[in-house]
Amino acid sequence: SGQRSPMAVYMCRAVLPAHAGPRGELGAGPLLRWMDAAACLAAEKHAGVSCVTASMDDIQFEEAARVGQIIAIRTKVNRAFQTSMEVGIKVTVQDVLTNAEKIVSVAYATYVAKPVGGGKVELKPVQLLSAEDHLEHSLAIERRRIRLGYVQVFQKLMQESNEEGDFYTCEEKDAVSTEHTHVQSTELVLPPHANHHGNTFGGQIMAWMQTVASISASRLCRSHPILKAVNMFKFWGPSFVGDRLVFNAIVNNTFHNSVEVGVRVEAYNCEEWIQDQPRHINSAFLIFSALDDKGELLTFPRVKP
Repeated sequence: SGQRSPMAVYMCRAVLPAHAGPRGELGAGPLLRWMDAAACLAAEKHAGVSCVTASMDDIQFEEAARVGQIIAIRTKVNRAFQTSMEVGIKVTVQDVLTNAEKIVSVAYATYVAKPVGGGKVELKPVQLLSAEDHLEHSLAIERRRIRLGYVQVFQKLMQESNEEGDFYTCEEKDAVSTEHTHVQSTELVLPPHANHHGNTFGGQIMAWMQTVASISASRLCRSHPILKAVNMFKFWGPSFVGDRLVFNAIVNNTFHNSVEVGVRVEAYNCEEWIQDQPRHINSAFLIFSALDDKGELLTFPRVKP
C-alpha cells in the first residue's frame, strides 16, 4: 500500500571489524543485541512506556554478514494483547558493492509494558494499514497459543522425566563426555547494559549467553562454532543494574553436523550473592555448526552426558 506502519522501526548498522568473529563474519552477540534494541523501540513506540523482553520465538540464522556489509533490521508490532505485544523482526544483509540483499533472520519477540510507578497499562489495538498487517495480526494470536502450549509441554516432559528417572546413557566406546564442555562465566550488570529503568537489556543477556555457549561448543568441535538457531528463549524474571549474572553452559547432545548447548542464567543482588541464593532468570538452547578449513561442515562426535 506504500503506507508506513506507525509502530514500525527501521535500524541500519554497518558491520565493522569490532563486530566480527575470527572468520570475519558478524558475531551473533552484536546481532542479537541489535535485534532486541530495534524490537524494543517498536514496542515502546506503540506502548508509550518502557518495555522489557519477555521471550523470543525460535530464531533461525539463514545467512552470514561480513565486515563492510550493511545490516538492516525492520521491526513492527503485529498485535497487542492486554499488557504484552508481539513484535516481528526481519533482518537482512546488503552488500554495498553489488547492492544484493539477503535475508539473515525472521523472528518474533514478546515484550511486556512496564509503566512507571507500578501501575497497570492496557495497550491500545494495533493500527492495521496493509494486507500484510492484517495477516500478521491474525497469525500473532496463533503464535501466542503455540508459545503457551510449548512451555506447558516442555514442563510436562521434564516432570515426567524426573518422576521416571529414565535418563539417556550412551554406551558407544568413542562417545565423548560432556563434562569438559561445561563453561561458567560471571558478568556484572552496569548502566550501559540496562535501560533507563535499570532493567538489563534482553539482547545483552542473549549476547552473553551466546559467548559462553560458543566456548562450550568449541571444546567439542575444536573449531570456531557458527550459531544457527536459538530455541526456547524465555525470561522467567528480571535482572537489574548491580546484579551479578552467572551463566552456565554445557553441551546437551550432538546431531552429526550440529550440536545443542544449553545455557542457564542466574542473577544475584549483593545480599543474594553473599547468601548464595540465585534467581533463575533465563534458559535457552543454542544450536551450532562448524566448518573445516575447506568450508565443509564438521562432524561432531557422539557424547555421553
